[in-house]
Amino acid sequence: MDMMPVWISIKTALAATLITFFLGLAAARYMAGRDFRGKSLVDGFFILPLVLPPTVVGFGLLCLFGRNGPVGQLLFAMGRPVVFSWSATVIASAVVSFPLMYQAARAAFEQVEPNLENAARTLGASEWRVFWRISVPLAWPGIAAGAVLAFARSLGEFGATLMLAGNIPGKTQTIPLAIYFAVEAGKDALALNWVLMVLFISFISLVALNHWKRRQYHNMASIVDFLPEESTDAGN
Repeated sequence: MDMMPVWISIKTALAATLITFFLGLAAARYMAGRDFRGKSLVDGFFILPLVLPPTVVGFGLLCLFGRNGPVGQLLFAMGRPVVFSWSATVIASAVVSFPLMYQAARAAFEQVEPNLENAARTLGASEWRVFWRISVPLAWPGIAAGAVLAFARSLGEFGATLMLAGNIPGKTQTIPLAIYFAVEAGKDALALNWVLMVLFISFISLVALNHWKRRQYHNMASIVDFLPEESTDAGN
């Protein structure tokens, strides 16, 4: 069995998750901490890929990155076209998985106690330090859940990837595409192997991430247990 779709899917899912992780954190933090006119419109725009059919998302990306698209024309002039390339699989997966990361992170940030962040600011911490040392650790369970969902969605992306990247074996053919075209060709046994491979990768990823989350909880608990002793010693 050709393992290339496995490596392409894993690389694509990891790259897309990395992109959506940081973009989702930035967007979620901005939206959770501010109230402005038109906020509902911006929020709806961020969530829109979640409710649209993947083929619609793929067509929109094709219009944007295609040869006649505003971004596509610039990329073609630079000799770096995106359509029918591995980069296209990453872009498609990142766009469709972004709403999951954004929603989970925003809900987590909204649960963070503002007084803790304000206390850090009064002690002289910069906004960057408050974000990474206070806000993110406190919101980590929701952020981690969003990352898991984004990875799983990227791993299973089909429609937008097919329209923007195509099905090029060894280049853009991910596992979902390999499954679809194997079934179309009547190769049910091969398709079943790919399905089992996706189940295995997803299961291992969930187990590894859950184990990592437990270690993070343990580290945070150790810090919390240490702080009162440190404060008591300082007072004495």
